[in-house]
Amino acid sequence: MSDRTTTIEELKEAVARFVAQRDWEQFHDPKNLAMSIAIEAAELMEHVQWLRTDQVRPDAIPETGRQEMAEELADVVCFTLSFANAMDIDIASAVRAKMIKNAQKYPQEKFRGRFR
Repeated sequence: MSDRTTTIEELKEAVARFVAQRDWEQFHDPKNLAMSIAIEAAELMEHVQWLRTDQVRPDAIPETGRQEMAEELADVVCFTLSFANAMDIDIASAVRAKMIKNAQKYPQEKFRGRFR
């Protein structure tokens, strides 16, 4: 399985199966899932907290550190998928709609190479 061959729906189903097999739906309400996303994102940030920006590159992080970061990112994604399941959000549609909104808010000709 890879990003090229796995659909978002397959990932959502895998997370839903994992949660259902453990009877965790009772704990996976939207509020708890939103909090879990933030907590796991903070755990990911801990891996880069005291590094300079130029030190945070794939070739600059030891493999063990990259694996730990991948696990924290996976936690963020799993809780995000579970949140989408709990709230009946179609992620692909939400991302596409948000990209359209962002393109209108930040037109390329005005913001290319700039953040303000």
